[in-house]
Amino acid sequence: MGALQYVDQPDYAALLLRRSYADLTLPGSLMQRAEEWLAGTDARWIDKEKTWAFPSGARVSFGYLATEADKYRYKSAEFQYIGFDELTQFTESMYTYLITRLRRLSASKIPLRMRGASNPGDIGHEWVRRRFVDYKPALAPETTPAERLRIVRPFVPAKLDDNPFLDSTEYRTNFEEVDVVTREQLLGGDWTVTEQGTRFNRYDFQFITPAEVPGGLHWIRYWDIAATEPKPTSKRSGPDFTAGAKLGYQPETGNWYLADMRRWQRDPGPTERMIEQVAEEDGLGVRIYMEEEPGASGKGLTSHYRRNILWRYMFRGVRSTGSKEVRAAVFSAAVSNHRFFVVYSPWTEAFIRECEMFPNPGWHDDQVDAVSGGMQKVKGRRRIQAVGRTVQEIEAAEHHAQLRRTMRVIA
Repeated sequence: MGALQYVDQPDYAALLLRRSYADLTLPGSLMQRAEEWLAGTDARWIDKEKTWAFPSGARVSFGYLATEADKYRYKSAEFQYIGFDELTQFTESMYTYLITRLRRLSASKIPLRMRGASNPGDIGHEWVRRRFVDYKPALAPETTPAERLRIVRPFVPAKLDDNPFLDSTEYRTNFEEVDVVTREQLLGGDWTVTEQGTRFNRYDFQFITPAEVPGGLHWIRYWDIAATEPKPTSKRSGPDFTAGAKLGYQPETGNWYLADMRRWQRDPGPTERMIEQVAEEDGLGVRIYMEEEPGASGKGLTSHYRRNILWRYMFRGVRSTGSKEVRAAVFSAAVSNHRFFVVYSPWTEAFIRECEMFPNPGWHDDQVDAVSGGMQKVKGRRRIQAVGRTVQEIEAAEHHAQLRRTMRVIA
């Protein structure tokens, strides 16, 4: 209804978003509701563009943001209204980027509006709660109504009893078999209750700025590879992510520093190009490791990366052993002892949220695996200092040896 409010104005454009295209087409979804309301009117449906066009020239479009990169499809677009359905399924960076697409002509009287509707829970729970539910701006007594609208981020709670048209008795019965967290979030609209794993507490992580990262750290980049292209998924299903953690270790203090996390869902070809680009950004001084899956296919993949993708860098495949929980023991201990520092960045909230859920079944754990694998590898390399050479000297020698092996393969 909000998107349709100004369709009589020729300069008006609205965008309604879900996380996947499938979400737009399900029974009771936005596109189906629009069809029910607009079929038989003067509005015209343009299927190729997933847009309703109105006689005034106004347009209401439907879109989705399956991956982080999808937000850039709207880079040159201009809207006066953007609505996110199930906002907690989106990342904060998706939301804030789309704010930049709100524009209008100087003579236009159409207001610029961004709206979101959502249940508690899902990957964006914390940032939505922080930005809207818990947000309480300090307003001066002389604040005018117009200024207040620009400062305040209104949050309007809605519970089951607020909808008089729904069969509330039958609806409540549907929640008798679900866990208490899901029941309180979806039935009670409770933003304070969240699922928790057993290994990490967000308040044990230490957050720092990039300028606070100390010098002299031993740096590595550890990759946990996923080879499948993403498909529309819910929060607890679908293909894994490729995740690459850049970790620094300080032997004198035992402190760890997570300076960067890369995470995406792409086919093998784009993944190879992106990993090579990240290696160039990190520089030759950062060792690169990659988890090697059991069997010949795993060895073949790391061999391919060593010979064709990362041949200029200090790179090695690593066989993973033990369960994910066992491999995360060093990581968990460092966090609980307040020795794990995270550089606060756009990716930080999604990383912390994943750690909080670990090892609950059904949640992605690729970032946890990347950090766990990297920390295990760094801890194992501390033994090399006993041979009387510095880490830097040994790494340089290993790098030159790897280059010689590569040149023999090329020859």
